[in-house]
Amino acid sequence: MHRYTRNMRGHGPSRPNANWPGGARVAVQFVLNYEEGGENCVLHGDAASEAFLSDIPGAAQWPGQRHWNMESIYEYGARAGFWRLHRLFTGAGIPVTIYGVASALARSPEQVAAMKAAGWEIASHGLKWVEHKDMPEAEERASIEAAVRLHTAVVGSRPRGWYTGRCSVNTVRLVAEEGGFDYISDTYDDDLPYWIEAGDRDQLIIPYTLEANDMRFATAPGWVSGEDFFQYLKDAFDVLYAEGQSGRPAMMSVGLHCRLIGRPGKIAGLMRFIDYIQGHEDVWCPRRIDIAEHWAKAHPHRRWDRPSRMSKTEFVAKFGSIFEHSAWVAERAHALELGPAHDCAAGIHNALCRVFRTASEKERLGVLTAHPDLAGKLAKAKRLTAESTHEQASAGLDALTDAERATFTQLNTQYVARHGFPFIIAVRDHDKAAIAAAFRKRVGNDRDTEFAEACRQVERIAELRLRDILP
Repeated sequence: MHRYTRNMRGHGPSRPNANWPGGARVAVQFVLNYEEGGENCVLHGDAASEAFLSDIPGAAQWPGQRHWNMESIYEYGARAGFWRLHRLFTGAGIPVTIYGVASALARSPEQVAAMKAAGWEIASHGLKWVEHKDMPEAEERASIEAAVRLHTAVVGSRPRGWYTGRCSVNTVRLVAEEGGFDYISDTYDDDLPYWIEAGDRDQLIIPYTLEANDMRFATAPGWVSGEDFFQYLKDAFDVLYAEGQSGRPAMMSVGLHCRLIGRPGKIAGLMRFIDYIQGHEDVWCPRRIDIAEHWAKAHPHRRWDRPSRMSKTEFVAKFGSIFEHSAWVAERAHALELGPAHDCAAGIHNALCRVFRTASEKERLGVLTAHPDLAGKLAKAKRLTAESTHEQASAGLDALTDAERATFTQLNTQYVARHGFPFIIAVRDHDKAAIAAAFRKRVGNDRDTEFAEACRQVERIAELRLRDILP
């Protein structure tokens, strides 16, 4: 088995209606990252100073040294930026979600008290604001557990949401395995929440953002002025609001940092954006935990037998009859690189057709000859497959007059004599008259033309059959 674990399908072309509370057209959710005091610093036992997300151009870590300028920029976020943002959001009546680094929260008791008094959600942002990409799995698991313990002691309740940010490939799985989180946000892959299956646990994912994020004041390409930030947020909101009016309400995440957006020249853009969205009706500004609770109630997870996870025996039993009496197509398809994108009718159809299209002409001819004559002897004797029986009945071919049956018998005989395989057409796409007309037209084609057309019809029949049993 070759399995591709990345999920390129997501909710697919028909994403669920979020059904936000109050019929909101868009959910605009603000996250305030509280990292000040949890960043890399030799005072924290780290090997070097911080170099990430500050106003210092080209910052680099200083091994074994304190970086006084870097430290003071982070301190600005705690001392001044946080309080400016606290006044803004409490004044606007908008609750936020704090992504709180546990060690940073422990060093900021007044800010924690203010967060709690405002009714803000305090989610976990890990134990320390450091890179996890090279962290051994056992060490990261221990760090997650330590973050939960410290967060619970400092805040008074355990975190229900998690976002590492500087994560590893193991982070989402390890946090899900911890078992106590209503949601995880270490993804950027959708405009709506979704579920993953982590062992026996159904874990909700609420994607985050790195683009509607003030971090781009400190990265290139990025924002230069508060107006840049406002215009981008406004454009994103306008598109999502219009989609919500069209029945596709989604979620907009806005990522903020105390030491960045907390500066006067930057926060002006955020202030304008808040004024802008509050001038619109049907806008919901929840905490992320509110989104998690809503999604779990409105869109609970449902487990089902996903094709990409089936054994070969299960796969062939399920799809072996999709190509008429040709289970070998499904057997070979199971060996392809399947993944979440194939857990739908279009995905399995593509896999089966890949096998069929790359098979030898002799093998494809075998598939064609496995199909029954339309309204022929097998149908009369009730010896068709269940799929063929249903398909022929859908076009009324099970209720022919004697004259119609004689006509089909004559056409079948002519067609097979000329081409060497039965006339094949996706009968569910046509009525009885259209099928007869196509029969008369195609019987005179040359063999190569008709072989190609018959193969296309086989693929169409497979597509319709798969739509009956898969999303």
